[in-house]
Amino acid sequence: MYTHEHIALQDSVRKLIAKEITPHLDAWEDAEIFPAHTVFKKLGAAGFLGVNKPVEFGGMGLDYSYEIAFCEAIGEIGAGGVGMAIAVQTDMATPALARHGSNEVRELFLKPSIAGDLVVCLGVSESGAGSDVASVKTNATKDGSDYLVNGSKMWITNGTQADWMCLLANTGGADVHRNKSLICLPLRENGKLRPGISMQKIKKIGMWSSDTAQVFFDNVRVPQRYRIGEEGMGFTYQMQQFQEERLSGATRRIASLTNVINETIAYTRERKAFGRSILDNQVVHFRLAELKTEVELLRSLIYRAAQIHMAQEDMTELASMAKLKVGRLCREVTDSCLQYWGGMGFTWENTVSRAWRDLRLISIGGGADEIMLTIICKHMGILPKRTA
Repeated sequence: MYTHEHIALQDSVRKLIAKEITPHLDAWEDAEIFPAHTVFKKLGAAGFLGVNKPVEFGGMGLDYSYEIAFCEAIGEIGAGGVGMAIAVQTDMATPALARHGSNEVRELFLKPSIAGDLVVCLGVSESGAGSDVASVKTNATKDGSDYLVNGSKMWITNGTQADWMCLLANTGGADVHRNKSLICLPLRENGKLRPGISMQKIKKIGMWSSDTAQVFFDNVRVPQRYRIGEEGMGFTYQMQQFQEERLSGATRRIASLTNVINETIAYTRERKAFGRSILDNQVVHFRLAELKTEVELLRSLIYRAAQIHMAQEDMTELASMAKLKVGRLCREVTDSCLQYWGGMGFTWENTVSRAWRDLRLISIGGGADEIMLTIICKHMGILPKRTA
């Protein structure tokens, strides 16, 4: 799928990662946060935050295959939290804005996000509504030309640093699939949280470099003109946005899983037991060959889904399959490889144990495995009808 231009883009991304990100990863992991504004400004200056975004708002205007190439390259980052945070900016919180936003809101929010001047977060999940997006309770009620936002959002990546949120909220109506809107909600003024907004940081098993917050809204005022697209279309827009999020998540893990396998090969080749290297045991090198094969099959599935998306066709089924497969494979690869490291695999500073912690999230975030199975069954026509 890649041309020389795709490879050149990836090489440029990897050089920036090696210079600006990799040397700081251990410190960011210890601090449980990375300087998003600093890192995003460097990525934005290089054009990497708008690879497939409109040129008139600062993007490169390239087709979606280049965004997939970019996602694959940032999977090289040795801490999953940083790559995930970048993907929020590029593939989770801005696709709907780029596609459906008015010129005014794209000028105000998309353009500076592509430049790296603003950090964005996605506000969909709540404490009582994660994968069940239709059940979100946060409301945006009309008050003159504004909305007043009340409620809370959970598991918000970039939350403690974000300047604005792509917020999904109920804006009126009984139909849970037609009563929601996406709104560009400014979170800060002059570096401080706006009145009515509060948040608390969430401590996680992995993805330590990425800050995650629960955000609360108490009569937070936002102009109605900051809405993305039509009122009541938020659920539909978010479902579209989810497809790019899910394929991005699967794509980023290709490099992560490949690196885990390669590091395990290098370690087991040097580690000796009973007079020979661990790698020389057939059970080990056969298993690593099986895992490598699974990763390459996943790569092919991702590329096929991307090509369908570029053809303006529905990639929902294939993106769901890729999301499901990568979640299962992340557990399988990291657990199998960690075992071959022996006691060293159970140490905190080990890169394989970090991957084991970080990559567990993919089966939960962005739609759990069970949701992916439901979507696939729906496309297969075998999902039982709900009973009243």
